[in-house]
Amino acid sequence: MRTGVVGLGAMGAGMAANLHKAGHLSAVWNRSRDKAGAIAAETGARLAESPADVARHAEIVITCVSRDADVKEVIEAMLEGAGPQTIVADTSTVSAATARELAASLSGRGAGFLDCPVSGGVEGARKGTLAMMVGGEAAVLERARPALESIAGNIVHMGPTGSGQATKAVNQIMCAGINEAVTEALAFGEAMGLDMNKVIDVVSSGAAGNWFLTHRGKTMVAGSYEPGFRVHLHHKDLSICRTMAGQQGALRLPLTEVTLLDYQRLMDAGHGDEDISSLYRLKRPAKRAGE
Repeated sequence: MRTGVVGLGAMGAGMAANLHKAGHLSAVWNRSRDKAGAIAAETGARLAESPADVARHAEIVITCVSRDADVKEVIEAMLEGAGPQTIVADTSTVSAATARELAASLSGRGAGFLDCPVSGGVEGARKGTLAMMVGGEAAVLERARPALESIAGNIVHMGPTGSGQATKAVNQIMCAGINEAVTEALAFGEAMGLDMNKVIDVVSSGAAGNWFLTHRGKTMVAGSYEPGFRVHLHHKDLSICRTMAGQQGALRLPLTEVTLLDYQRLMDAGHGDEDISSLYRLKRPAKRAGE
C-alpha cells in the first residue's frame, strides 16, 4: 500500500525504514527537510513539500509527532490533500479528545482516521515489533492493516476513536510506576553493596522481571542514560493522563503525580533529553568518601 510518513524523529524514521523494507513507503515529510531528504534519498520515496503533498501521494499517512498542538497543525496542513481514499494513522501520544477532534476534521474530507499510539520504544520502531493500540472504525483498520503490520508486531483494535489513546494512557501510567519501582529497588541494592549486574540477571528471571529492568537495568546502574524514551516526553504524556483523569471527576493518580514531580526535577537539572531511566539519578545512593 502506498504509505507516507509525517514526522521522522527516532520513532518515525524507524517506521519509515520498515515500511520501505515491506515495499509500502511512498512519501516522507518532516519539519527538518534535511532529515526527510536523507530518508528519501536512501529509500527512493518522494520528498514531499508538505503534509498535504504526502496525502496526495499515499493511501495511508502515518503521523508521528510529539504533542497535541503539533498533531493538530500537521493534520490541518494535510486536509487540502486528503480525500475519501486517505487514511491517517496517528501514532503520536495525545489526548483522547484530540484524537476525536482530528477524526472529525478528516471526516469532513471523507478521509478515515485511526488513533494508534504505540509502545516499545526506539528499539521496537527499528525492529518493527511495536505494540499498537487502535481506536477508530474496524473496517478502516482492516484497510490499513497491511501497512501497519510492517511497523507493529501486535495490533489490537480497542474500540471507537479515542480508545487507542486511552489505552496508551494506561500504558504510560504503568511505565511510570515500573520506573519508580525499578530505580528505587536498584538503588537499594546498590546501597547494600551488591553486584548489581548479578542482581539484575537473577531478578529479571523471577516474578519481578519486566521489560524495563531487562533493557535499562544494566545501563542505568552504569550511569548511562542514552535515550530510548526521553524524560520530557514521558512527562508530557503523564500530564495528558492527569488531564484525562481529571475529566473523570474523583479519579486520582498519586503515583503519576510523584513521577511528574521527579521528572520535573530531572528536567530542571538539564536531563530532560535523557532516557527515563535517568530517574536513577534521584534514587541512587551518594558515593561515600574514598569510593
